[in-house]
Amino acid sequence: MSFTKKATAAAAGTLFLLGAVAAPSQAVGNNTLNDGLVNVTVGDVIVKDAVDVNVAAAVAATLCDVADIGSIAVLGEAVDASGNDATICDTATGPVRIVNN
Repeated sequence: MSFTKKATAAAAGTLFLLGAVAAPSQAVGNNTLNDGLVNVTVGDVIVKDAVDVNVAAAVAATLCDVADIGSIAVLGEAVDASGNDATICDTATGPVRIVNN
């Protein structure tokens, strides 16, 4: 083999190996939007971690003494879709919020 062919083969092999190593190391975004799961917090304490939106709505409604769980579930779905937090009510221990997981 000529020197040029050896150098080309070595360079191609190196690029192949670098590509194989670099591809898995690239950070894939941890996208938890629209996964159907949210957290319920009171103040800075997580009461329920990564639960279904309907479960979160029931917990938040109980903590806030709210009868309309359906409207809280809609807020929970909006939180899951957008990633923005929603405060359901304020209690003596802090705000009851639904946040994206």
